[in-house]
Amino acid sequence: MNKVGLLCGREYSFPPAFIVRVNQLGKPDGVAAEFVKLGGTRMNEPAEYSVIVDRISHEVDYYRGYLKHAVLQGTYVINNPFWWTADDKFFNYAIAAKLGIAIPKTVLLPQKGYPSDVDITSESLHNLTYPIDWDGLLDYVGRPAILKPFSGGGWKHVYKVNNKEELLAAYDKTSPYCMTLQEFIDFTGYVRCFTFGKTDITPVRYDPKERRYLIEHEYLSKELGARIVKDAQTINQALGYEMNTIEFAIKDEIPYAIDFLNPAPDMERDRITEFYFELVVEKMARLVIDRALHGNVANTWPRWEEMLGFGAASGFTAAPKTASRQVTTSSSSASGAKAR
Repeated sequence: MNKVGLLCGREYSFPPAFIVRVNQLGKPDGVAAEFVKLGGTRMNEPAEYSVIVDRISHEVDYYRGYLKHAVLQGTYVINNPFWWTADDKFFNYAIAAKLGIAIPKTVLLPQKGYPSDVDITSESLHNLTYPIDWDGLLDYVGRPAILKPFSGGGWKHVYKVNNKEELLAAYDKTSPYCMTLQEFIDFTGYVRCFTFGKTDITPVRYDPKERRYLIEHEYLSKELGARIVKDAQTINQALGYEMNTIEFAIKDEIPYAIDFLNPAPDMERDRITEFYFELVVEKMARLVIDRALHGNVANTWPRWEEMLGFGAASGFTAAPKTASRQVTTSSSSASGAKAR
């Protein structure tokens, strides 16, 4: 029996539906799903699960530590806990821009303040220049601009600023978070892509003001849909994510990738619509069954080093060298994906 474990938090519709679907579809091949149960992890204890789907370890340190150990023991974890720990949105933007994807101009900012339990003084920060050239940064990204965290999600601590005074007023509220200042894309269209594996992409019309999904299958032209799918595949190949949402703001028929660090995306029925909920449950179930039967743990690592010509991905990310063969296969199959 190949066991699939689900690690999740305050979710109510996706977890039970996902487990039931995996058990239905996986039964002929001996694949079964259940909630992961933990109560202390012994060093080098054998892996209990072939696959674990992680939707909560970014909030619970014990879960993250357990998942790293599970990888060591041979479990296929979606998404890779080592890379998820290391990743941030500013680095994402820099990688994607180097890979030819349209990215808004972005600046990483020093923090306004630091956690109260961390002993940071002025002497700790002698490498920072002062004062910051706020006018110069705004000249670079343009006005208006978006101030948002370099990591995190849920539209928290996001500000639209029109000038230096508004920027400073918003910045003063951001301690202890590290923030980015980003060019505002005055979009005429907006797409959020569900991704399953690295190459199965479902673009969906999304209203970021109302924060709701819209069921409009002819929303994108054939050409624009194909570019969005290709860019989303490239992002996932580079970053290694197999469960993700990728957001594009469309201006003058150019899709700007503005948010793609969502390794535990919202999958609740009442927020993604009944139509897309059914699609997500089905595709996630089939993904984990495939990984339980055929998954190579090396495939969970990011490929950005290879894609940018830095060398094999066995360097910075410590990905197993056997993964290089997987990249070629995945890249060639990506060209056949369709927008939905």
